[in-house]
Amino acid sequence: MENYDALVALWAEAGLPVKLRGRDAREAIERQLKLPHIAFLGLFDGDLLVGAAIATHDGRKGWVNHLAVRASHRRRGLGRTLVRACEQWLDAEGIRIFACLVEAGSDASRALFGTLGYALFEGVTYHTKRLDPGA
Repeated sequence: MENYDALVALWAEAGLPVKLRGRDAREAIERQLKLPHIAFLGLFDGDLLVGAAIATHDGRKGWVNHLAVRASHRRRGLGRTLVRACEQWLDAEGIRIFACLVEAGSDASRALFGTLGYALFEGVTYHTKRLDPGA
């Protein structure tokens, strides 16, 4: 993946958790790019990666993952553009339910998803089991 380093740098700048020994390792991303139920979306300003998101689904529900916009390019509608692009891809895949997880303290992300019609879903507790702590 030719934009791997730029993608990881963007995620780090945005404060997203990056698991370089797990799901975000170059080999893992290259493997994910070959899967039919995942789409990596990027926005560029010339050669500079300024925004990215991952759309995934399990056949029932779609997810907007790892949405990030470079700090120098925020407040220009790029986050909205990326979310809409994820939704369009998911819709084309036959997915009618879209969801996202927002890191605690990310008020800008919460506000963005709220303005795009995503309702905060109370009463759900997120549980995870990791076979590899770095995954």
